[in-house]
Amino acid sequence: MNLLHDSLLELIRRTSTEIPDDVHRAILASLENERKGTIAASAMKIIDQNIALAKTKSQPICQDTGSIIFYVECPVGFDQMTFTEAARAAVKQATAKGYLRQNSVDSLTGRNDGTNLGPGSPTLHFHQHASDAVSVKLILKGGGCENVGAQYSLPHTGLNANRDLDGCRKAILDAVVQAQGKGCGPGILGVCIGGDRATGYEHSKVQLLRLLDDRNPHPDLARLEQDIVETSNQLGIGPMGFGGKTTLLGCKIGVLNRLPASYFVSVSYMCWAYRRHGVTLRADGTIAGWLY
Repeated sequence: MNLLHDSLLELIRRTSTEIPDDVHRAILASLENERKGTIAASAMKIIDQNIALAKTKSQPICQDTGSIIFYVECPVGFDQMTFTEAARAAVKQATAKGYLRQNSVDSLTGRNDGTNLGPGSPTLHFHQHASDAVSVKLILKGGGCENVGAQYSLPHTGLNANRDLDGCRKAILDAVVQAQGKGCGPGILGVCIGGDRATGYEHSKVQLLRLLDDRNPHPDLARLEQDIVETSNQLGIGPMGFGGKTTLLGCKIGVLNRLPASYFVSVSYMCWAYRRHGVTLRADGTIAGWLY
């Protein structure tokens, strides 16, 4: 239990204070792409300086350390209750140490007990698989970017969006336009086509576990992902809405089956502070390796 607790505490610390390498590479490439002397270039430079400072000082990249979402892949027979207890204890200690800010409040009273523990905080998703391996991925998703997520029901007459990939494209691009740099852009989109209202949003967040430089195995979705990024970056919205060439750093799209009566497109927006890390665990709970 203590070893598992320590591993999860380190996972939280690193997720809160260190941007994954794939995200940092995308930010550096965008910084080079912005025209020198512009507000957009200055914004990207400040973002890069923020990343370096947070890592050096082991302090949160952003004052909003966000919703705490664990994704656990585990074998049959894995003790989910023990893991949940260790995760909650690690979240409480990480908050006391300052790796997490005191972000979780009672929705009815507004009370904040300073622990980040409560209904839905942290959130844990367990998925069993045939392997003996245990992997734990963590996303810290800020409230600002969560606020500009969107869900569309197609057909959408206002967008002239039908129930096809072109209609999905129109809906996703509308979400980018509506955000207008809010949510601490440049952003990364996780998208789900299909599902119901709940599973669509959940699966859109799962897309954020993918590497930015991976390629969707479905050719049509791979082309759509690339098109969304390229088109968004021609809109002139730019970092923080200041204009420029970097509105999105990436777009990842998944698909779920749907009912014939429904056709949802769910868009989860992630800020530039793309806090996502993961580990594999040994049987004793110690960290065997890092996933990002």
